Amino acid sequence: MQRNNIVIKFGGTSVANHDRWQNITTIIQNHLLDGHRPIVVCSAPNGITNLLEELLKQAISVKPEKILQEIESRFTQLATELQIDCQDFLTQKITELTQLAEGIRLIGEITPRVHARVLSYGELTLTHLGAEYLKKQNLNVHWQDAREWLNCLKPLDMRHPDAYLAARCADEVDENLKSTLTHLHADVVITQGFIARNELGETVLLGRGGSDSSAAYFAAKMNAACCEIWTDVPGIYTANPKNIPQARLISEVDYDEAQEIASMGATVLHPRCIAPVKMRNIPMYVKFTAQPERAGTKICSQNYNTNAHIKSILTKHNIIIITIETENMWQEVGFLAEVFQCFKRHGISIDLISTSQASVTVSLDSNGQLKQARVLDNLLHDLNQFAKAKIIAPCASVSVVGRNIRAILHQLGSVFSVFEEQRIHLLSQAANDLNLTFVVDEEQASRLAAKLHYLLLEQYQSGLNVQLTWQEEFGQVPVQTKMPWWQSRRKELLALAEKSSPLYVYSSECLKENVQRLKQCSAVDKIFYSMKANNNRQIIQNFYQWNLGFECVSLNEVEYILKLFPNIDRKRILFTPNFAPRNEYIKAIEYGVMLTLDSLFPLQNWADTFKEQSIFLRVDLGKGSGHHKYVVTGGDQSKFGIPLAAIEEVRQITQKFQINVMGLHSHAGSGILNPLHWQQVFESMTRLLNLFPNVKILDIGGGLGVVERLGQQALDLSTVQESLLKVKQNYPQLQLWMEPGRYLVSEAGVLLAKVTQTKYKGDLHFVGIETGMNSLIRPALYGAYHEIVNLTRLEQKKIQHVNIVGPICESADTLGYSRSLPECREGDVILIANAGAYGYSMSSHYNLRAPAAEYYLDLCEKAEACKIY
Repeated sequence: MQRNNIVIKFGGTSVANHDRWQNITTIIQNHLLDGHRPIVVCSAPNGITNLLEELLKQAISVKPEKILQEIESRFTQLATELQIDCQDFLTQKITELTQLAEGIRLIGEITPRVHARVLSYGELTLTHLGAEYLKKQNLNVHWQDAREWLNCLKPLDMRHPDAYLAARCADEVDENLKSTLTHLHADVVITQGFIARNELGETVLLGRGGSDSSAAYFAAKMNAACCEIWTDVPGIYTANPKNIPQARLISEVDYDEAQEIASMGATVLHPRCIAPVKMRNIPMYVKFTAQPERAGTKICSQNYNTNAHIKSILTKHNIIIITIETENMWQEVGFLAEVFQCFKRHGISIDLISTSQASVTVSLDSNGQLKQARVLDNLLHDLNQFAKAKIIAPCASVSVVGRNIRAILHQLGSVFSVFEEQRIHLLSQAANDLNLTFVVDEEQASRLAAKLHYLLLEQYQSGLNVQLTWQEEFGQVPVQTKMPWWQSRRKELLALAEKSSPLYVYSSECLKENVQRLKQCSAVDKIFYSMKANNNRQIIQNFYQWNLGFECVSLNEVEYILKLFPNIDRKRILFTPNFAPRNEYIKAIEYGVMLTLDSLFPLQNWADTFKEQSIFLRVDLGKGSGHHKYVVTGGDQSKFGIPLAAIEEVRQITQKFQINVMGLHSHAGSGILNPLHWQQVFESMTRLLNLFPNVKILDIGGGLGVVERLGQQALDLSTVQESLLKVKQNYPQLQLWMEPGRYLVSEAGVLLAKVTQTKYKGDLHFVGIETGMNSLIRPALYGAYHEIVNLTRLEQKKIQHVNIVGPICESADTLGYSRSLPECREGDVILIANAGAYGYSMSSHYNLRAPAAEYYLDLCEKAEACKIY
């Protein structure tokens, strides 16, 4: 029977033990059942090539007996696990290696030709063992020396080490190879990755990681039906999942995107393996050897979607920057040619390049060639003959990879703030519009990549064909001292939803715990609850009983508090309006509440209103913070606060009209998890004390972040406390105030809504619920993330990746993208967590749909007794 050839490549971890070889056997058998003939391409077992490299190093001066024993032991152990007898074969291979090592010691030199021969032993030995094992599984297997099928292209310079250590091969269809395979009677072929031969018949290597390239070359030459790369991860992720556990698996990318992802730092694919399959339009799959049933990531032709999509955030380390400066470059014909000729002469490839009228900056991958003695020194010597050249290292690149990136550059303003405190050595916008790359100091790369991933990918999953995060599938789930309150009261919540939905439900117990936790931070003298987060009457009454103050941003909020608590001490109300009309300030003064001015305008135009009054000043310290630009309330782009440049004029007006500045206030943004943030605000405000000597209170704002998903670290209040006390001890005359809103109420509230419909559109699966952005606008407004569960089927296995959408006639009416849920059915109760803040208080009757109602669940109250608002 004529079979279609497919190429399946297995990396070092995929061939390292018996369990993996059992999976390989299953994979091969499944392909045979589908009518395919697998061409199995194998790397050396994990760690063997490194041992062979170490063998070469030691062979120069000593007899590397221990390394040889370790190599033999590793292969012997694998043969034992596979229950095959290959001792004579292994002895022969170790003898050959010993002779090569002895030859190196005698001549005192490791030539590239010998280097290639030694490193080829890993793949050659492994595939012999693999062939024997597969034969024992009753498979008709043919072992093939890859060097008979892969001939490398003639290098420009045979004397250059890359001629043997980083060779390239032709990828045209090989009719002779196709004919050979047609007449081959074996059902399975097993061969080696990483190795080929030159025109002299000598062994050459395709570079470290070159087994992927081998597989692609084979696939192109035989015009295979597909090429599969089996590895130790389930596919291509939106970032390196071992560094950024929130990275998500990507289901599909096109050839060009895959090329960029591989080139800019992803180790799951070798950069050279894409072009051969792209040329023949052969689909490539990146799959998980440990779980063969998984679909993995498909690499195929572009789907011609013109929308801009960011697919991955990547880092590449060991980058060297060379800057070349000269005043003679201006309109100097041939200057760049001379520069690049220097790099060519020393066999050095340039990755990125940036030019100006007087300088050239390039980045180099610090590969094996660059690490050879004096290569960089010689390069710099040549460059300095006609320019001033210097090296900046160690560096790393951080790349944003996707399609049509230029189309979203206008949206990246807030992203660039990530680099505010870091020097960017080189910025490159790819001509193919597939990546935007920053080169920074190496120590900063991982942190910056994580921030970019959060800003660009974790919040916005729309349009990405993505699956579960690494953390959700393989990460360590953080140990919780107790389950979320809503999980322990699941039955009551389901009963409530059955009675009436959609609705918000608030937990008195959770509210009390949050207040008590924050009150333990003794460095803070007073806590003022930001009413705009949630003005539910029962919540406000509890906060009043627990002795919190109230921060109000409108006169209506002030009057709401006065109506609820007519006898309240007016010093428990802090009024902080923004662009409010004059009458609100006048009324606030009449009510006797504390008043904050956050603009120069009221003082310039209504100074007499505040004459001889005590006020707070809200100061913009010049820098904001937060998870989205719409929650950042500091910096030049924010409408809040008095800029530092206007402070002197404020001082003069307050002195002239005898206005007593009793307190300074600053608030940078929301969702802040950095525990040192408020210390920095405190310290910055103390620098203004000499201008306003009557200040007795510093209000350091709020914005305390809440954990929203797995992998996030909760705000460390003990560090907040320690850092504030460190500064406060120097200012015993000052009171310290804080005004949290979301931190106190977010976790205490959930939104319940029933499933109305489900829908499939291509690869996307939608689950519709009975309310949407009319009840909870945070996801649509600023990409907020809320945990979403199917409360009805909470204990069932999550088998779907769905977008949770509402009934509002807006494309933005999506409450969660690519969420993992059990199968959802009409009537199931969906719970949206962390919805106690900015939920009902920001809801509307848009589309004339009523938003969710509210229920307050007292500590020991049952669902039947809950009160609706």
